[in-house]
Amino acid sequence: MAKAMREPTFWILTALVDQARHGYGIIREVTALSDASVTLQAGTLYAALDRLAAEGLVEIDREETVDGRPRRYYRLTDDGATALATETTRLTRNADTAAARLRTRRPGLALGFTTP
Repeated sequence: MAKAMREPTFWILTALVDQARHGYGIIREVTALSDASVTLQAGTLYAALDRLAAEGLVEIDREETVDGRPRRYYRLTDDGATALATETTRLTRNADTAAARLRTRRPGLALGFTTP
């Protein structure tokens, strides 16, 4: 059984599914995708990107200079997409199990909007 992915890692990989992004672009996309429940700091992001690159889940797509500053873009690898798909399946299975249990507690419970 695969180890559960930390939430920031999940969102970083998710942010890179559709296109390569530079650091600030990843930070903004993670904030948007997570409804601001995850806000990454630059130091945390770059440490995570280094780790994810070492694990083969992301890789450098390209580097460019913008306003005299280097900008590095990262992209999701095939292994990264597989890891994200595996984690998505795990989370979905967990959520489905919890939802089914909640329905037995109170049939018709509107999940996500009503507290039991």
